[in-house]
Amino acid sequence: MSFTVAEGRQEILDRLAAAIALLATAVATLSVAYERLDEQSSDALEEQLFRPVQLAFGRAQRTYNEFADRSGLERVDAAGGAAGPERQHATELIERAAESVRTADTTIADLQDSMLPVEVGDQELRAGLSETRSLVDHVPALAQQFVRTVGR
Repeated sequence: MSFTVAEGRQEILDRLAAAIALLATAVATLSVAYERLDEQSSDALEEQLFRPVQLAFGRAQRTYNEFADRSGLERVDAAGGAAGPERQHATELIERAAESVRTADTTIADLQDSMLPVEVGDQELRAGLSETRSLVDHVPALAQQFVRTVGR
């Protein structure tokens, strides 16, 4: 199947937008979890989980917007994610956020493996994708560890 460079660039943006939406959901979910924890646990959550996810979200958005600008394509602002049902316990929210991060990472990894960023992208795009992934690569494992120890 052949495609044009413009179609390839749009495919990159579409896939990256999906990852950004997942990271937005993780940020929103961790924000709600933060409010449901005691002060010590919420401080640890912010440092270990929230901050890296928020940085990755920002980096992914910047990567998206800069690539869209260089490609002459339209920017799309990512909407904030939904935290989920109000009745969820903080640990359930943290697990949900970790799953969103894991799926976002897989989405970006699949994009990188597709070779589209090499074929129709550029070095800045590839660097932004790699940096986004490196910011959250440890988050799912840290979330699992955090959930096991919260409240102890």
